Amino acid sequence: MSANSLMTPPTVSLPDTAPPPPFGRELIRATDLTAFYGTFAAVKNVTIGFEANRVHALIGPSGCGKSTFLRTLNRMHEVVGGHVTGRVLLGRDDIYGPRVSLTNLRRRVGMVFQKPTPFPTMSIYQNVAAGLKVGARQSRPEIDAIVERALQQAGLWNEVKDRLRQSAVALSGGQQQRLCIARTIAPEPAVILLDEPTASLDPQGTQRIEELLFNLKKDFTIIIVTHNMQQAARVSDTTTFFYLGTMVETGATKQIFTAPTQERTEAYITGRFG
Repeated sequence: MSANSLMTPPTVSLPDTAPPPPFGRELIRATDLTAFYGTFAAVKNVTIGFEANRVHALIGPSGCGKSTFLRTLNRMHEVVGGHVTGRVLLGRDDIYGPRVSLTNLRRRVGMVFQKPTPFPTMSIYQNVAAGLKVGARQSRPEIDAIVERALQQAGLWNEVKDRLRQSAVALSGGQQQRLCIARTIAPEPAVILLDEPTASLDPQGTQRIEELLFNLKKDFTIIIVTHNMQQAARVSDTTTFFYLGTMVETGATKQIFTAPTQERTEAYITGRFG
């Protein structure tokens, strides 16, 4: 059984990486997805696919459903008692299948939250290693190599390589957020979900995260929720506009920001509401 499999044995055995996408280059796809809190539909009948090795931005005013939709892609929506109808495929695998291991799913579809969430009682090294599969038979040199690789990919290695045993909370806010990214990418997920990852950071920290996304998309598929339309325009390949729980428009970022096809999209982008 693969360490990164979504399913639990003995039912299904999956490879370490997601199987080939069935929709061209799309790696993850939602079909007729509706997300509920109780009887309230926060996201309504969304069908959308996300291509591999791209940065995809989700924009819209507060309360429009974009963060809820993001959380349906690794079933974090269920943590607060929500449920969905419809399907989400990772490659060819339905993440809402009856025997899916949520722990393994969230290693395959990792998430970084708005505020940095380093584990306060753990060192920098332990925080990154915590993202690896519990009980995996990896030697200390193997874990050391994974931690270094993840910190390198997160653009943090040179800043912390001499203090890996120090507390993670001693880092600045921007460094803590990059540490959380390193922890997320340590098990080599297929998809990274970012929920307003720079909202609590200063301009310098924000710039570092934005620069990081250009490098990370070489190895990962990235979906980012942002309230900052300038940020969406800078970092993303595609942009999707949500309003009142509905996906209004999706397309190449340049097209969305220069020639949107929907009046509501244009009104939001030009600041007439939001």
